[in-house]
Amino acid sequence: MQTEGRNAVSELLKSGATIEKIMMEKDPQGSLARIFAQARSAGVRVQFVDKKVLDKHSVTRRHQGCIAFSTDYKYAPLDDIIASSSSGKGFVILCDGIEDVHNLGSIIRVAECAGADGVVIPSNNSAAVTEAVIRISAGAANHIKVAKVNSPGNAIEELKKAGFWLYALEADGTDIYKADLSGNVALVVGGEDSGVRRLTREKCDFTLSIPLRGKVNSLNASVALGIAAYEVVKTRL
Repeated sequence: MQTEGRNAVSELLKSGATIEKIMMEKDPQGSLARIFAQARSAGVRVQFVDKKVLDKHSVTRRHQGCIAFSTDYKYAPLDDIIASSSSGKGFVILCDGIEDVHNLGSIIRVAECAGADGVVIPSNNSAAVTEAVIRISAGAANHIKVAKVNSPGNAIEELKKAGFWLYALEADGTDIYKADLSGNVALVVGGEDSGVRRLTREKCDFTLSIPLRGKVNSLNASVALGIAAYEVVKTRL
């Protein structure tokens, strides 16, 4: 859904709707600056663009320097995901800065196929569950709970309180094929370029790595998650 105009975008932010991003004219002043502050407070990503870009995307031709793109997708509270986890066999995927919609869609698809209880994504520096993500997930996003949280670190603390072990997927960890992945497991997968952020990683209990045998030194985030997720599945067969 696309919302145009300063008042309309400001009211959309107040409503608590799920906003994927706001396109805003560069160097915002006056009410645009206030909308930018609103967006930052709400954890909504703002993309600054030239006026001609806004003109190109505008349907009404009255964008007044800002256009919001929102989705009707209903996120689940993290508490719901935790509550629906099987005792001693909880399984959660936490994304830390997955900005590419193709990767997020693929991760959600893997999570659903592997029987995860839910996926957790941050409000900032992350792709949202849009129509494109739902399509890329082959509809899996409609069959698995996805929680949107302000702080991955706080989400980790909540998962730990619920008895989960947190495993960050990174290049310099323990060989995943030697790890004990029984019990309540939360896999943390990082962004395409940055990986799991340092502060997030420090809150995790373990760091796991997938052995690489070729000349390329990394795997796509969704591929790495797929391999790790099915190691969890294997422990439960």
